[in-house]
Amino acid sequence: MRVLYYGHSCFQIISDNGVRIVTDPYTKVGYEMPEPHADIVTVSHGHFDHAFVEGVKDDPFVLDGSGKVFRFEDVEITSFETFHDDKQGALRGKNQVFQFTVNGVKICHLGDLGEPCCAEILDKIGQVDVLMIPVGGTYTIDAKQAKEYADKVDAKLVVPMHFKPDDGALDIAPVDEFLSLFDEKEVMKIDGEFASIKKLLETPARVLWFERVK
Repeated sequence: MRVLYYGHSCFQIISDNGVRIVTDPYTKVGYEMPEPHADIVTVSHGHFDHAFVEGVKDDPFVLDGSGKVFRFEDVEITSFETFHDDKQGALRGKNQVFQFTVNGVKICHLGDLGEPCCAEILDKIGQVDVLMIPVGGTYTIDAKQAKEYADKVDAKLVVPMHFKPDDGALDIAPVDEFLSLFDEKEVMKIDGEFASIKKLLETPARVLWFERVK
């Protein structure tokens, strides 16, 4: 199973059988999303920077709701609902957290989670191997809140997302503050290429800092 980062909260996950998943395709963030091919697209919420499904090729099946189990070949996907802010959704509505089990590896993509860490959400996340977590603040949890989630979930690998790169246009923080909360030796940089998650699970790395493919 391989993972590639397209920027913002958009990843491509490809299973051993070749099933292609794209998470939260985006537009209007200051840089262009490549045109990924996918069989399945997950959408955490309907904002432009997470729901640009028309930018994905091959007419994928779109998952944008919670409560159901979706299975396709060697992939299983479930989801649950959270709030996009810390005001019970009054500011930005609701958010879907998607959980993928791919070739025995469990990945949790937190979407635009805006709620501070609490027992209810931690129970729903459960035990995961890879935690994809927003860290940029403003519209989501910030770096310190993300670190609290990372520590309490205790996933083998933590992947920051929804941060501002040098060419980003959104009013969110860069990734540096989140990375600074970890020991330098815990962070591994992935340079815009597909990464084998099973191999990375065997390394001492705790945080995978993906550079986006351009």
